[in-house]
Amino acid sequence: MTKEVSFTQSVLTAFALSISLVTIVQAHHGFAFEFDPEQQGTVSGVVTNVRFANPHVVYMLDVEMGDGKSEEWLLLTHNVGVMRQQGWDKQTVAVGDLIEASGSLGRGGTKKLSLDSIVLADGSRRTPRGGEYSDAYTTNEVNANAESFYGITPNDYPIDITGTWNNRYKFRLTVDDLEPKPTPFTEAGRKVFDATENWQDPAKSCKAAGLPRWFGAPFTQEILDAGSHYIMTNPFGTRRVWMNERESPEHLLASPLGFSVGRWEDNVLIIETTHLLAAWLDGSGLPMSGEGTRLVETYAVSDDRLTMEREMTIYDPYYSAPLVRSRGSAREDGLELAEGGSGCDPTSYLRDLWQQGRIETLWND
Repeated sequence: MTKEVSFTQSVLTAFALSISLVTIVQAHHGFAFEFDPEQQGTVSGVVTNVRFANPHVVYMLDVEMGDGKSEEWLLLTHNVGVMRQQGWDKQTVAVGDLIEASGSLGRGGTKKLSLDSIVLADGSRRTPRGGEYSDAYTTNEVNANAESFYGITPNDYPIDITGTWNNRYKFRLTVDDLEPKPTPFTEAGRKVFDATENWQDPAKSCKAAGLPRWFGAPFTQEILDAGSHYIMTNPFGTRRVWMNERESPEHLLASPLGFSVGRWEDNVLIIETTHLLAAWLDGSGLPMSGEGTRLVETYAVSDDRLTMEREMTIYDPYYSAPLVRSRGSAREDGLELAEGGSGCDPTSYLRDLWQQGRIETLWND
């Protein structure tokens, strides 16, 4: 059977790069900044590598070109939990299988594809995404009981939020999700944004994404009451929220998650965060100054104690007005935070650098 590549746009010059699939530290990649949903393509070839692990199930495909040369393509899907919910397992696609894959093409001519549908080796067609990329992560269901025991609470706060929370509840992609629109840049902010390129995304190079992207991620989160502070844990890392208006230590250094102080006002937990490192606000490259940034989060708990409406307001000198991000959380019975772990896979990032002639930035950064 002949292997072919067909696109809605012409195929760029072939150049193959083989990179091992590795896991380093926790992060998450923005779909909209890596792939262009307006550019759809189809690739056919032999599977050369399978990585059925978080943060994304990844397949490498050897595609034979018409001139006898070959290209290596990366096929990106969802995390393991989402794929298994759709009946996918390690044997669905195996090394040596001849397959045909369709989906959104990588931006900038990169040889990768976000998988929408696939024709398997047996001729059957599967659709692991089944619609918009964010749909597979989003749920509006609550899988918990208000009478369940969720953890020890040494403090007598108005509401007990200890336990596991599903942040896929009312989820949306952390790309172009901030209000208001158009983005109210200051002159300094617009200058930084205009100079930003997609390969500079800290998450792609496996650096800690930190806040405020931590807030927008769809990962399950566990909250523990540690007495003087809350401990909030998800695959992005572990965060401490100090209670009762505690002041930051003198000469505290900036960090990806900063210094957070919380307080309760009726059924709303309010968290203020400072001492942040410069970073991106979202996957589209909106910059955050870090030193001048202040975040205010509100966690409004429902009357039945099973859901929370979360809102983050971002105050930053790069913007002439506050920016707002909204999310939801729903209680989950059980304490399993991430099936199979959730590591950062830098393969896509490294391939982008190579194909764009920027691999030397690894040593210059």
